[in-house]
Amino acid sequence: MKNRFVSNILLTFVWVVLTGDFHFSNYLFGFVLSYVILMVITKGSRKAKYFTIVPKLIFFVLYFVKELVKANLEVAWEVMTPKLNMTPGIVKVPLTVQSDVGITLLANLITLTPGTLSLDVSNDKKVLYVHAMYIKDKEEFIAGIKNGFEKRILEILK
Repeated sequence: MKNRFVSNILLTFVWVVLTGDFHFSNYLFGFVLSYVILMVITKGSRKAKYFTIVPKLIFFVLYFVKELVKANLEVAWEVMTPKLNMTPGIVKVPLTVQSDVGITLLANLITLTPGTLSLDVSNDKKVLYVHAMYIKDKEEFIAGIKNGFEKRILEILK
């Protein structure tokens, strides 16, 4: 997988140098073009995990940006309106992800999202404690994390 990523990046830079256009759109086009070329060349290979990971990573980043914008708007609305609608609390979120990398990624993504903060992970790595500004329904909040960030992290790390 590492070799394909390096090949993809090198082909992207070759494309950019050959075209002489150093704009972001040309880098993006070169990346997509080299991705497609590598996918066609390695079609049928059992070692093509790279081609399933890249789309998942792209959708993961897009999902995070969507959640980030949504949370920013919610917190901005809270700040701008005179009435407080917060229902803060600390929630014990059971973890499915078990690797240190997965737990760290999940905790950091939760903390980066405005209105939520990862507080601690249990010693057995089975529970993540999260503080949130808006907890109307505890089970819904837990399901949002498990079906959102955690599910996508598990897809990427498997």
